[in-house]
Formats: sequence, C-alpha cells, structure tokens
Amino acid sequence: MQQEIVDDGGPGDDPGPAGSTLGERPALARLVGDVGSFAQATWAREATSYAAADPAGFADLLSEDSVDELLGRRGLRTPFLRVAKDGTTLGNTAFTAPGGVGAGIADQVSDDKLAALFAGGSTLVLQGLHRTWPPVIDFCQQLATDLGHPVQANAYVTPPDNQGFADHYDVHDVFVLQVSGRKRWSIHPPVLPSPLRDQPWTDRRDEVASAAEQAPVIDVVLEPGDVLYLPRGYLHSATALGGVTVHLTLGVHSWTRYSVAEQLVAMALEVLADDPDARASLDLGTTLAPEQLDAELVAAKIRDALEELDPAEVAARLRAQRRAAQRAEPIGPLAQHALATALTGPTALRLRQHLDADLDATGADRLLRTRAGTVPVGDVPEAVLKRLLAGAVLLAEELGTTTARRLIEAGLVVAG
Repeated sequence: MQQEIVDDGGPGDDPGPAGSTLGERPALARLVGDVGSFAQATWAREATSYAAADPAGFADLLSEDSVDELLGRRGLRTPFLRVAKDGTTLGNTAFTAPGGVGAGIADQVSDDKLAALFAGGSTLVLQGLHRTWPPVIDFCQQLATDLGHPVQANAYVTPPDNQGFADHYDVHDVFVLQVSGRKRWSIHPPVLPSPLRDQPWTDRRDEVASAAEQAPVIDVVLEPGDVLYLPRGYLHSATALGGVTVHLTLGVHSWTRYSVAEQLVAMALEVLADDPDARASLDLGTTLAPEQLDAELVAAKIRDALEELDPAEVAARLRAQRRAAQRAEPIGPLAQHALATALTGPTALRLRQHLDADLDATGADRLLRTRAGTVPVGDVPEAVLKRLLAGAVLLAEELGTTTARRLIEAGLVVAG
C-alpha cells in the first residue's frame, strides 16, 4: 500500500514519509529531477514530459532481454500477461497453454503463441511487475515511499509502427518510462478531471472519442530514458515508431479526499449502529415518500456522529488500509529461519524495509505495528526501538535475543 492521507498545507510543506524532506526521495528524483518543483507545480495537476537524465536510461530496471526472460523462462500465468491487438484485448487462450509434464497448469504463458502474435502486430502487456521482477519490485517500493501513494508496474511491448490501445484515460496517475525504442505519445486534457476508481473511461466513450479529435496538449516522441507523467484523467495514446518499443508504466493509486470521506462516513455509520433512534423502523405503512424518511433526523445524527469522531482514529483506520495496499521488502522464508536458528547476541539485525512501521503505546503493552504484522516489544528499551525504526543496524542482544527471534520469525527484522 507510505502516505499521509490528509495534508492541509501545500505539497511542498509535506516533510514526507518517515520525516524525510522533498530532497530525499531518490526514486522520484530519478524520474522528475527537481522533486520540490514537481510537488508544487506538477503533481496531480499537469501532464509533463522529462528528457532522459541518465544515458543508461532504465536498462537496470527492464530490458528487451528481461522481457524474453519473463515470457520464456519464468512460467508466468494469467493475469501477469495481457495481449492486445488493434485496441482489443485478446482472450487468455490465445496466448496460454498447459505447462507440460509436471506442470499441468492450463493458463501458463506460451512463448510459441506469443512469438506468432507479436509478429502479427499484437502488443504484449506484462502486468504486476512490481511483484515478479526484482529490479522493478525494489524501484516501485522506493517510489511508493517517496510519493506516499501505492505504486504498481506494467510493461508494454509494442511491435514496429503499432498502437496497442486507443485514446483512453486511467483512474490512477501514471509515470511512463521509455525503456527501448521510440514511441509517440498524444496527450489530451481530461474529460473528467481526477476520476475515481469507479469512474473509468469506458463510461464516457463518446466524450473521450470527441476530445481525442482535438489538438493534443502534448505531442512528444519518447526516447530511451525519457519520462512522461500523466495525472489521472488525462487522455493518451501511443504509437511505436520504426522498431520494437518497450516502456514501463508505473501506476500511482492516489489516496484522495474522497478516500477520507469514505472512511468518515463508514465510521459515522458505526456510531449510528449503536443509536436506538437511528435503528428505529419507519412508520407502519410507509411508502418511502420524501416526507416519511425522517431524513432531517438522520442527517442530524450523521452530522453529530462526524463531529464526535476522533481524528487520530480516522488516521489509524486509513493507515491500516495503507499498509494493506503495498508489500514490504521481499524476504526469504528459509533465510529467516536460518537467521533465527543461528541467532546469538552479536548477530547484526535491521528493520525490514518498507514495513510502514510505528510504535503503538496506547495499550498495556508497547506494540510494533507493521504491514507484515504486529509484535509486542514492551521489553525493549524505547531508545533502542527508535534506533531500529530509524534504520540503524542493531545487535540482537540490544533487542533481547528472545524478542529478536520473535521479530525475525514474524518477518519484521532481517540480517543487518
């Protein structure tokens, strides 16, 4: 799922996750350069393209060889691949087949079928690379920390002179990272600014088609290493130029004020569930006419419930959702077991990255809450815990070997 949901100040006032400053966001800085300028003028506002800042481009994240590795040797299954032709997504059977002896799985990606489909002009979409390709996993986790919003990754592999998808908009922000080849992008203003997840472009096909006929606000050819940022809602289409192209699309699933409103309403309804008047039946024989709904009474109770809500509890609920929206740094179960088994006082340990961890001292025992789970740490000195949360490497004896082993087995600390 990383983010502060509510920010009454301007984007540049946000100190960022874990107290970082705008200048300490390495993944975001790699994409946009000046993070402060991006936060103030571009984030969630304007579509913008950025020229390559590194001659090596994004070869460390993905390459054409990486694509072949994923498609030919990794045993991918649906939905980790999608195939499109002329703007239409093909059925899974068009590009999958059983895995053969010892892997009787009917929906494994077929490299044979894909070779023919790609030669015939189909676009290959590698989905969920933030879960399947290590360099992209690491980069997306850091970018999610930098942005404060969850991030996913797909790769689009397009044959020469082909367009994979017609003009459309996404319900999440997008960073396009050109990996190889050249691709022309045509960008138009939103027909619905900042759409929510349940407001897809397919609900506005006619408006999208009409808007796409107008002059674009951006018409740019992305070269390897170039970046394009699109706030949710901006219409876009892309065409490969002259050869095979590969680009990464990083989708940013923004927390919004609407997200806050959803949580507030849900919590207010929980309050009303304990109110006998709110639970009372409407009059016998009601036809549900406007004057029979007791709407003013119900509205007043909702307002009262909203006013009584504890902002800290609202934030805690949203933070729980945030933790569920992303995963922590990958770990090896066997390595963790070996670490716990061989643990001694001098064993060096550190907090697992991207846990979204904090201390909860509201109850009888101090708890370390993370997206991987919650562990009691009341026997660990507070100063030691603060160092752990700050990223310091500690000795197991500082945590206490019993607690250290418990943290290892829960996947909260790893070898330092």
